[in-house]
Amino acid sequence: MAFACTIPAVPTVQCDDDAVRITRWDFAPGAVTGWHEHGWPYFVVMITEGTLRIHDGTDVSEVPLALGQSYRRPAGIRHDVMNGSDHPIAFVEIEVKRPEALGPASG
Repeated sequence: MAFACTIPAVPTVQCDDDAVRITRWDFAPGAVTGWHEHGWPYFVVMITEGTLRIHDGTDVSEVPLALGQSYRRPAGIRHDVMNGSDHPIAFVEIEVKRPEALGPASG
């Protein structure tokens, strides 16, 4: 069900504690995350512009996103993500494990 590709996207975990997991994902053109499912709701923030190709097991969607654009998704959706751009792209993914453990915002 996943994309047929041998180029893996590169995850770099920046924080993994009892409240959140923050991961930067770097994709060469055509790179994929591999088939996966998130155990927590999560947010994605683009740190480059690019097109994500998202495979949900049945359909493939092409989603163009701008630098700084973000979106959120609930836990439990199986999918694979591919860089559909002709240049490298990157985003930061923030999985929220326990919202109550975040505490007050610092400023």
